[in-house]
Amino acid sequence: MLSQAVILVGGLGTRLGVRAATTPKPLIEVGGRPFLEYLFDELTRYGVVRSIVLLAGHLGARVAERYAGKPWRSARISVVQEASPLGTGGALSNARDLLEREFLLLNGDSFLDFNLLDLVVPPLGSMTLVRMAVKREHRGERYGRVIIEGDRLARLLPPADASGPINAGVYVMRREVLDWLPEAPCSLEAALARLAERGLISARAYDGYFIDIGVPAHLDRAQLELPRRLRRPAVFFDRDGVLNEDRGYVHRVEDVHWIDGARAAVKCANDGGYWVFVVSNQAGVARGLYGIDAVERVHAWMSEQLAEVGAHVDAFQYCPFHEAGSVAQYRRASDRRKPAPGMLLDCMAAWPVEAGPSLLIGDKASDLAAAAAAGINGHLFAGGNLADFLAPLIVKRLVA
Repeated sequence: MLSQAVILVGGLGTRLGVRAATTPKPLIEVGGRPFLEYLFDELTRYGVVRSIVLLAGHLGARVAERYAGKPWRSARISVVQEASPLGTGGALSNARDLLEREFLLLNGDSFLDFNLLDLVVPPLGSMTLVRMAVKREHRGERYGRVIIEGDRLARLLPPADASGPINAGVYVMRREVLDWLPEAPCSLEAALARLAERGLISARAYDGYFIDIGVPAHLDRAQLELPRRLRRPAVFFDRDGVLNEDRGYVHRVEDVHWIDGARAAVKCANDGGYWVFVVSNQAGVARGLYGIDAVERVHAWMSEQLAEVGAHVDAFQYCPFHEAGSVAQYRRASDRRKPAPGMLLDCMAAWPVEAGPSLLIGDKASDLAAAAAAGINGHLFAGGNLADFLAPLIVKRLVA
């Protein structure tokens, strides 16, 4: 699966005036932190991106000084600097030797809140060199408009003061796109227009929140708006009996059998704009039936299986403790063991969770008690299709 993300961070930011005179535009602080770091967080929360490449131009040394070689969750950041301005297309060509066969490309000054894996999965077909994320409905004279026919991008239109679908600046690309670029300096849009004419770009439309920081008014809006918008409700899933069949202390990959509709249910929560957490009692560790490594192998496998359908879990939480355990290290009571709410509260402390509309899906009274103690609604799953059970409980976060 695709594992590389490339971010264009070389723009001059001339419309921002003095605010971008000594600071690269994507490094301008929004809500108390560099805007670029919101993109890092989004890229790495899905567990698939292992490499982030920053294509730096204006004040590129500042970008390199801050981020070159830095880890961000499971990814490593590298920086490619331009010796002279190359344009968005030229910057991409300049990084040719570092680009993987397929990669994500993002504008470093805009943000679209959507399920990134939905764009990434499945891999691009032989007749598709680019898959573009489109903001389904957006008004403003600064944005390039698009015309979509079926699943294909038919045309790119110049900016206009109108409402309609726009290019959101997020793409899955094959490296062959570089062969369509003219000599640098050049714009990426020139290649995209040619590819669209030949039917080589597919498009997927999303309704999520979109913001760019390219002009003072939008930068000012982003200061309070972006952190607030990224405070999301969460779906907490119990594991055994909800996501997978409870066959008694499941700890081997070969013994994991998904509940009907489980992976679709996780994707439903992802697409709805919710955090997704798994909260699971694993007393088998305390009882000496298996170790922590077995639990984590199962969770890693589940993550791989979910990614195949464009779904992901933001964090797997589990409690290995039990007061009657036979393993001394894990023989104790724990406020993380349901019905105590510790695992839920830890997620709510570590992630920007909006508690009010959050919910837990469990199959035992102890799950619902943990939800109540954490101040969220619990729902008892008694079997059947998990996606059908969850869908009516999800309120899709449609935001302008």
